[in-house]
Amino acid sequence: MNRRSFLSTGAGAILGCRDLAFLSRLAPVSSAEVRVDPSIVRFDAAIEPFVRLLEQTPRERLFEEVAVRIRKGLTYKETLAALLLAGIRNVQPRPSVGFKFHAVLVVHSAHLVALASPEADRWLPIFWALDQFKRSQATDGRDGDWTMGAVDPKALPSTMSAARSFTTAMDDWDESRADAAAAALARGLAPGEVFEMFARYAARDFRSIGHKAIYVANAWRTLETIGWQHSEPVLRSLAYALLAREGSDPVKGDASADRPWRHNQRHISRVRPDWGRGHADTGATTELLAVLRNGSNEETADGVVDLLQRRIAPDSLWDGLMCGASELLMRNPGILSLHAVTTTNAIRYLFERSRSEQTRLMLLLQNAAFLPFFRSGGSSVRIDELAPAELSGPADRSVEEICAGIGRDNAMAARQVLGYLTRNPTPGALLQAANRLVFLKGNDSHDYKFSAAVLEDYHRLSPSWRERHLAASVFWLNGSGAPDNDLVHRARQALGT
Repeated sequence: MNRRSFLSTGAGAILGCRDLAFLSRLAPVSSAEVRVDPSIVRFDAAIEPFVRLLEQTPRERLFEEVAVRIRKGLTYKETLAALLLAGIRNVQPRPSVGFKFHAVLVVHSAHLVALASPEADRWLPIFWALDQFKRSQATDGRDGDWTMGAVDPKALPSTMSAARSFTTAMDDWDESRADAAAAALARGLAPGEVFEMFARYAARDFRSIGHKAIYVANAWRTLETIGWQHSEPVLRSLAYALLAREGSDPVKGDASADRPWRHNQRHISRVRPDWGRGHADTGATTELLAVLRNGSNEETADGVVDLLQRRIAPDSLWDGLMCGASELLMRNPGILSLHAVTTTNAIRYLFERSRSEQTRLMLLLQNAAFLPFFRSGGSSVRIDELAPAELSGPADRSVEEICAGIGRDNAMAARQVLGYLTRNPTPGALLQAANRLVFLKGNDSHDYKFSAAVLEDYHRLSPSWRERHLAASVFWLNGSGAPDNDLVHRARQALGT
């Protein structure tokens, strides 16, 4: 659905989309401009002044300053790169990879939301991410004003030994050696090789409720957009974040966050060598959902192993993991259950991107073992038993009705989504309406992270499960009845309208 046809519908009117017309004062961001092209942006003297501008400009003036530079030719990708680098240099991913560090974690989510928007609106998520950076920068300043230091050139291993040095440092939880090795990896190895090394440790432990995997996935995808030339500070930040231990000793201790990794390493040899090949089976997905509802961390991982041994395709197991995560959100909506969805989204990306069979298998098993950590009581609703609700009237009015019900009666809104998709198999208008409501109503980084994950995951799930997963998302998505945020107002003022 293009912008003009969307605005002409009732859904476009109720969502206030005409209020975004002021964005026309900025050049629209074309599909070609947001396409991956690492050769465009260079991390050199040209980008550094803009990074400093983001760091030094007061929050209340930042929109105006950025708008001026966009009018003078600053590109979308340059803005995205500077935003990521400013966050990495100024916001510490400690004591937990989350909280204030969402300024970095949310950069790629904002980019995904922008991709799903009409060309004329793609600056708005980036403006929101700029504001999030200033908030996190202020918080970091109150916490001690951490800044990433320069790497010690004397500590850098050679290119030949960088991979071995990194692996040893990560296994030993040695921060200083991992930092130097990460810099050497960026300078000497190919991106694909480096990705495999970080993917191996992305889901090693459950500290920070899944944010370690989220950071690896989102940072990598952002690098693919802005260019590998920015990789060194990103990889150093990633290594530092992955070694966050929150006071415990992973080498000598026995924290619950480390047990799934040890359990799955011991049992990985049970899995048949050709586990990646199998047959799709929606009954196996339902069977895995039953295990996820009550099983322990070990039992859920072992349940995945058993299904793989029965030659069930991994895609059917991912259907179970992703719908199991969204069922947790339905049962008890909140920050904890929301991260079941966003963590599973990130680990699924790492699984699909990796070319190492051992890494892929461990990611699959770790995701299964992580989901019980996200349980927190709530209702007994089951995603596979959700019944569609009848909707009357044209499709645009149905979207309007669904959006109005989100936040007021989420159980009914979820059933209405199923009913809508029964009559309208292509969910474009509904997804775009949900996207617009993030612009107008979203106030938290989780709104962007979650909506980006939902929009992406809809196309990853099997047809028999994707509609239920999307229906469950209304338990966190923004509804049209929620109060407007001040982002659109501030952006309009910044553009002089």
